Amino acid sequence: MRTLPIAVTALAATLALTLTACGGDDGGGGDDKSSGSGKDSSSSACAAGELSQEVVASEAPAAGDTGTVSVSLTNGSGADCTLKGFPTVGLDAGGTALSVAQEKAAEPEKLTVKKDETVGFTITYVRGPAGDAGKAAAVTTAKFALPGAEGELSFAWKYGEVALRGAGGSEPDASVTPLQRTGD
Repeated sequence: MRTLPIAVTALAATLALTLTACGGDDGGGGDDKSSGSGKDSSSSACAAGELSQEVVASEAPAAGDTGTVSVSLTNGSGADCTLKGFPTVGLDAGGTALSVAQEKAAEPEKLTVKKDETVGFTITYVRGPAGDAGKAAAVTTAKFALPGAEGELSFAWKYGEVALRGAGGSEPDASVTPLQRTGD
């Protein structure tokens, strides 16, 4: 008789694990409520081609100064989409591609972007000395890809040379924030 209660207990534990592994949610949205993310679980990643962009800069005025370039992306697809993480940003300097590092202290959050809502990111950079290829990159274009999405967007870089750092001046003195909500 002792084996029957153990078998029933083992069966109940197996069922509980199975339900947990399958989600076990009865449609009540328990996870959505606790994360504050609403009904974004059915949204797909935002497609680069469905976002319009606006670029606003606070240009670094002289070598050694810090400047920022803010990129706003508006969802024009007509459907909700999601973004989480950092954009992958590259700076093109006369055929040389330079990767911009992610801001180390930043924590990305999952964003559900509804129709006509705007999200964005900021590139912070140090301006380099003009004409010194060993200390600065003459950037002409910034390109970026969104996490989980296909396609790439770009804009003309009109904000001066970007200082170089690292071994042999191989990386730009720049960083990028994670995607975040902008506006109201």
